[in-house]
Amino acid sequence: MKSALLAFTLLALMPSIALPSDANTGASLTWTSHDPVISRARDLIGRGQLAEAESLLRSTSSADPAAAAQTIEIIRRIRLDYSLTPGQLLEKLKPQIADVQPADLDAWRDSGQLQFRTIDGQTVYFRREPSNLFRFCPAAIARRIEKPKAANQAILIEHLEQVIAEANRTHQAQVVPIKHQIRFTLTVPANTPGAKAGSTLRAWLPFPQEYRQQSDVTLISAGPGKPMIAGNGFAHRTLYFEHRIIDPAQPVAFEAVYAYTSRAYYPILDDARVQPLPADVSTEYLAERLPHIRFSPTLKETAAQIVGDETNPLAKARKIFHWIDANIRYNAEEEYCIIPSFSEHGLTRRRGDCGIQSTLFITLCRASGVPARWQSGWQTIPGNSNMHDWTEIYVAPWGWLPCDPSYGLKRSDDPAVREFYFGHQDAWRMIVNLDYGHPLAPPKLSLRSEPADFQRGEVELDGKNLYFDQFDYDFSFTQSAAGGGKL
Repeated sequence: MKSALLAFTLLALMPSIALPSDANTGASLTWTSHDPVISRARDLIGRGQLAEAESLLRSTSSADPAAAAQTIEIIRRIRLDYSLTPGQLLEKLKPQIADVQPADLDAWRDSGQLQFRTIDGQTVYFRREPSNLFRFCPAAIARRIEKPKAANQAILIEHLEQVIAEANRTHQAQVVPIKHQIRFTLTVPANTPGAKAGSTLRAWLPFPQEYRQQSDVTLISAGPGKPMIAGNGFAHRTLYFEHRIIDPAQPVAFEAVYAYTSRAYYPILDDARVQPLPADVSTEYLAERLPHIRFSPTLKETAAQIVGDETNPLAKARKIFHWIDANIRYNAEEEYCIIPSFSEHGLTRRRGDCGIQSTLFITLCRASGVPARWQSGWQTIPGNSNMHDWTEIYVAPWGWLPCDPSYGLKRSDDPAVREFYFGHQDAWRMIVNLDYGHPLAPPKLSLRSEPADFQRGEVELDGKNLYFDQFDYDFSFTQSAAGGGKL
């Protein structure tokens, strides 16, 4: 508690800082600026003419300097995400697909089964391919030499069954508590370009919220130095470190060990019990939030088709949840910073990862009159931990209900298990973010590596951002059942 109060005090005393992107948009100025030069560069980027866009930005003095600098950086990040030449992708595929040929790449690219861009006249492939190829291309899947093992859903389904049984038995919404101990390490490598003796490293590491079913948050150890803990309830809860480099030839590891208890959340929902929306629910949760939550004509038409003449908000949201599950397939996604609009991206491509699916769900709900918002952090399923994004919707009398469109409908003959992730949440979570795109605590001076989400950490060297290719992170955990119950 003292740490949280200290954080509030420190933040209140901080001077006003000009933020490096439009406040709370979750996007760089590349996608939000109305500067005519930036608009022209944005159009060139959209057409794959990155060299011309960069030349334009570097040769003019009339553009907004911050927006121009950010756009040059976004161009660099696009090139990193689309860095595989046809020859390099072919070499990656040879151990996985028998007798793969350049003609196969051409056919799979032309059919939309390989993710690529044409940049400055050259075809380049998404750096994470062939992961999406093996999701969307039946021919490639059939020819794959070694078939991957199907994900083991048994441990998750067993957990969901336990949660449902315990909630029904106890008539409690928060059940099956699991104690977590997390070790998060962010390492800046030795001889990082620009580092010198006396340089200042600033680092932000994720830290769990105290939020309804997540409690007993305790910082066990951290270093180097003593970090500042962002107050509970900040949109992105962080541990903030500052470190003066002594020897740039040595790596610097920021590490924190912390603990918390997470419970599953399983309120008993019933459409017949729904009440009118209270007047004190903020209208911001029903509004657009450009560029990522956008009520385009196509989106509004889609929402109207999904919801039809339904008036019950819980039933509306359920219809949208089912539509996402049936129509928006999961894929390995680009870095969010290079995506102009999450909702448009998911709606037009009919694909997306957890953050894209969640933002599209939020946007469709808001456009249909159901308050919705973002939540994210990590999933901590044993053997399957990862960064993860999900949502909440507001329906009276229950209040904010978790919905996880990415987990979607589960394969089960039990309708309660099948529909679990509409209105409920498992206990294998670490809630870090209560919204997206807000300033960190304290604010970062440069464009964040991830302007929307916050899960891998963020770093600055002498006020300049270090992107994801310039540092490493590691997340590990141990778990035990609170109260001696079954894990």
